[in-house]
Order: sequence, then C-alpha cells, then structure tokens
Amino acid sequence: MRHKKGFNHLGRTAPHRKAMLSNMASSLILHKRIKTTVAKAKALRQYVEPLLTKAKNDNMHSRRVVFSYLQNKESVKELFNEVADKISQRNGGYTRIIKLGNRLGDNAEMCLMELVDYNETYQPETKSKKPKTRRSRRGGGGKKKETTAESTPETNTKVEEKAPESKTEENKGDDKE
Repeated sequence: MRHKKGFNHLGRTAPHRKAMLSNMASSLILHKRIKTTVAKAKALRQYVEPLLTKAKNDNMHSRRVVFSYLQNKESVKELFNEVADKISQRNGGYTRIIKLGNRLGDNAEMCLMELVDYNETYQPETKSKKPKTRRSRRGGGGKKKETTAESTPETNTKVEEKAPESKTEENKGDDKE
C-alpha cells in the first residue's frame, strides 16, 4: 500500500525524476510557460513553487539552495532578477495549469503550465478602467429619446405619405388613359 506517500514517482527512478523536474523547472523559468502532461505539471508545481518562494529573499544562501535544485546558472539569474520582482507581492500560487486536451499518440492529458504573473490574458486591467457613472431607473435620460422619437416619425411619415400616393395616382392615371 502507498498510504501517505506524498508525491508522484512518474514511473521513473529517483535520479531520472530529479533531473527531469530540474530541467522542466529551468525551462519554465526561462520561457515562462511549457507544454507538458498534467501529471508532470502537478509534480513540477510541487517542485518549483518552493524555489519561487526562496527567490523572494535574494541572498547568497537562497541562490545556492536554488542552484542546487536547478543546476542552471541562466535560470537562477532569471529567477532572482526578473521573476522574483514580479512575484514579490504574491503569497503563493505562482503557477497555473491550463488543460489542453488529450495527446493524439498515447491519449495522455496535456496541459500548459505557466507562471501566473506573466500571462496578460488573465491579468485584471487596472489602468484602463472607466470610472463608473451613476445610472438611475427613473426617466432621467429622456432628451435623447425625445429627439430621436421626434425626428424618426416625421421623416418616416413624409416618406410613407408621398411615395405611396404618387405611385397610386400615376398608376391610376395611366390605367385610365
């Protein structure tokens, strides 16, 4: 039985799993999003979120601990310089998993894993919000309705009155002659 076993082994040996998660974490940090299976993404989330939390505290010890997990200088630089600035106000939940459907070859569930603060689609727009105006349910906006109501019946009646009468009179006159 596997009671209380805390993580997915992903069908790999420990060194293979460690290397795979390290490479995936480095790719996620460098590219801000990766496409992978749902099982690997869930395992990667457990692996990379503590590293992102450590990156908030920029000192030598944190850099060395993160480097021991990632084994990639460029991703450590990127993490501490750019990513840490964006996630500094967030208390957790740095990654997002978006399911994409099943892979054609083996029908594995695929997903897109991304860093939350780097996707503009899901970010709330705070800069371009229009100020809210008060709107009442009373008939306060009657001026626009009245002007459009006055102009449309007059033009419509004039066109309707002239066009049918002239056609019918001409047609009647032609028929009589």
